[in-house]
Amino acid sequence: MKVVIFCGGLGMRLREYADNVPKPMVPIGYRPVLWHVMKYYAHFGHKDFILCLGYRADAIKQYFLHYDECVSNDFSLSKGGKDLQLFNSDIHDWNITFAETGMHSNIGQRLKAVEKYLVGEKTFLANYADGLTDLDLPKLVDFAQQHDKIATFVSAKPNLTYHMVSAAPDGVVSDIQSIRDAALRINSGYFILKQDIFKYMREGEELVLEPFKRLIQEKQLMAYEHNGFYASMDTFKDKQQLDDLYARGDAPWVVWNSKASQSAAPATEPAKSPAGEPAGYVASRRDG
Repeated sequence: MKVVIFCGGLGMRLREYADNVPKPMVPIGYRPVLWHVMKYYAHFGHKDFILCLGYRADAIKQYFLHYDECVSNDFSLSKGGKDLQLFNSDIHDWNITFAETGMHSNIGQRLKAVEKYLVGEKTFLANYADGLTDLDLPKLVDFAQQHDKIATFVSAKPNLTYHMVSAAPDGVVSDIQSIRDAALRINSGYFILKQDIFKYMREGEELVLEPFKRLIQEKQLMAYEHNGFYASMDTFKDKQQLDDLYARGDAPWVVWNSKASQSAAPATEPAKSPAGEPAGYVASRRDG
């Protein structure tokens, strides 16, 4: 299956890191977060990518045009630097389509703009460029194929430190709990979509708003619950936390590393709720 990745966001909440670096190119360790997302999919055999570009598209293009395999792979150097031998490679078998989808387009508009590159694809994967997870992707694919709906997305616990408060109209508090312990779930941005999704989209619409509401009315939208690791790099604080995990060698999303694959928390089975009615409340993470 092809993988559509939405790379056009301005990344306003990461401006304290760098003013002119597009969010997908903000690094975690040696590589940009976009690379980590792509490496995740490639690990499961999905290596045909469509990048929906917007802000600073040139930076993303130049990165891959001048990609340096030596940065994240073992190699030997001999004969005074004249002979370089790579022992493994990251992207030699990746196919990447770079698509200009507009500076200020929303996710729905970006997806619609690359419809021409998805002709013949009965089903395809789609994702934001900054969401990281240890999700067992084949289980998600099996779940989507089993239910055979037009759209499936992954719902996850929000990676937030806020507390939810329940109070009466007069202000008397009846409960307070961590948002992570509540029934709230978010749309993580990991999608499996059938070609028919384009029939539900109208000009200018956001993917998870009007089109998804139409799918809900026809019971054509499924949510797959994942209770393992999930994090998005929305702010500089998020970047620091992901950097720390990666530096410690404790990054659950690095499923292509055998050690990480063994230690990562397993993906849970989908919720035992009626078809089309995922357990808990699901909120959309954000626009891309």
